[in-house]
Amino acid sequence: MYQNLIVEKKENLAVITINRPSQLNALNKETIAELHVAIKTAEKDKTIGVIILTGSGEKSFVAGADIKEFADFTISQGGELALKGQQTLFSFIENLGTPVIAAVNGFALGGGLELAMSAHIRVASNNARMGLPEVSLGVIPGYGGTQRLPQLVGKGKANEMIFTAGMIKADEALQWGLVNYVVEPQDLLAKCEEIANKIIPNSPMAIRSAIAAVNAGFESGVNGFDKEIEEFGKCFGTSEFKEGTTAFLEKRKPNFRG
Repeated sequence: MYQNLIVEKKENLAVITINRPSQLNALNKETIAELHVAIKTAEKDKTIGVIILTGSGEKSFVAGADIKEFADFTISQGGELALKGQQTLFSFIENLGTPVIAAVNGFALGGGLELAMSAHIRVASNNARMGLPEVSLGVIPGYGGTQRLPQLVGKGKANEMIFTAGMIKADEALQWGLVNYVVEPQDLLAKCEEIANKIIPNSPMAIRSAIAAVNAGFESGVNGFDKEIEEFGKCFGTSEFKEGTTAFLEKRKPNFRG
């Protein structure tokens, strides 16, 4: 079904692997389109509680965008590329109701780091290298990098990373809050699954509301506290709230996926 992806389902977990190892899993238009379809399909599957996104092999998560696709673009074509990419994949992932964990193995550069940053949680192998090298090509990050990186690491560090076009190692990414954990390469997926298995038993509707509320705090012109109040109230009208509170009072574990 997919030319550039491997999609596996493990009970309540979907693992989507970008599989272009000869191109270090670089993102081209076809891969971005396939990722949108694969993630949307997983989102529609109500048995899926978490999506793990990774790259094939240990060399690269995603080593950037496929430069040969846009090397001769005009101003309008460049703007359209960024707009379509953000709408199709990067903002789409960030606002997804199902949590996405990025398992960052090896290089996560340019569009690759932007893809990881659009995920809700990031885990890196200790051989990971991350950066936004776009200014060395005469362009800037166009898939949300100038916005999400400062949110995660602060304005000063983000400016340094973007202006120098340099890479940081996994331990520095951990220090700056760019990733949640750093593990040995062979433990990467296991760590992601460990986190996923702590998420999956919880209320899918409540998690969806939590994602919306957290994201609202970073949206221009949106009052995150107001969004939290709205989402909090909506939870009271769900069967999952009734199940959760009933289970608590009955001193049993809730069954949200019954």
